[in-house]
Amino acid sequence: MATKAALEAQLAVVAGFENPKVALEQYPTPPDLAAHLVHLADLRGDIDGKTVVDLGTGTGMLALGAALRSPARVFGVELDADALATALDNARRVGATAPVHWVRADATRLPLCLSDGDQVTVLMNPPFGAQRGNEHADRAFLESVASVADVSYSVHNEGSKEFIEAFADDVDADVTDAFRATFDLEHQFDFHEDDRRELDAEVFRIEW
Repeated sequence: MATKAALEAQLAVVAGFENPKVALEQYPTPPDLAAHLVHLADLRGDIDGKTVVDLGTGTGMLALGAALRSPARVFGVELDADALATALDNARRVGATAPVHWVRADATRLPLCLSDGDQVTVLMNPPFGAQRGNEHADRAFLESVASVADVSYSVHNEGSKEFIEAFADDVDADVTDAFRATFDLEHQFDFHEDDRRELDAEVFRIEW
């Protein structure tokens, strides 16, 4: 297994959003955070030989990180056609050997047909629901996860632990790991006042 640092270096070539859409809360997942999630999932046995699904894949960071390990196959699900076009370019840059299937679809209404024998791991950095009219967006993503996943790793806004644990209890799932994460965001929307800012987040591993 390659090191986490090596994976981060491979993911450093992944391009972000050319024209990010605020309504979709399109913030790029940094290579260091993506490498950490994928490496942790691989150490836990959740990547090798598994079907990996990245919900709201954006330009493909988490999907491509998984594809650089040894999954059976990877699905990157994204609503925005422009983001998916960039993801296709990123796949060529990264040179992943595992098959990656890019699916243009609403991640909250999954069209995937997975067989009963598939062991499914979801990796996702869903919208936090910070924009007006998009409240509780991460709940809708979790509802999709509950319908397909054996295990998931997801990034949420700081202070989400109580919500995540309550959601998991409601559907008989188990939150096995939780840790804090921070990542830098560059200025990309007009309402951003700073050139860069640090975003506090939380990551959860859930067994469904």
